[in-house]
Amino acid sequence: MSLGPVGLQMERKLKQRFAPVELNVIDESHHHAGHSGARPDGESHFKVKIVADAFAGQSLVQCHRLINETLAEELKERVHALSIQAKAP
Repeated sequence: MSLGPVGLQMERKLKQRFAPVELNVIDESHHHAGHSGARPDGESHFKVKIVADAFAGQSLVQCHRLINETLAEELKERVHALSIQAKAP
């Protein structure tokens, strides 16, 4: 499934902030159709898998905070759920 505008914006922001060696932004909204928080037009539930030097020496909580800060606009306005897998290379 290809990313829509929200997913692409998230991908751009993560690339710009972290220059990751690996990045996968996955729209999982279709798994949540009909659930609370699911938008009829999709792009409400995402999984981010990211590997970046910026996470070296950071705790898992710190990594998640950095990502949540980066995607604050999307999380406030559009994204209902975000699953994160973040680590250093």
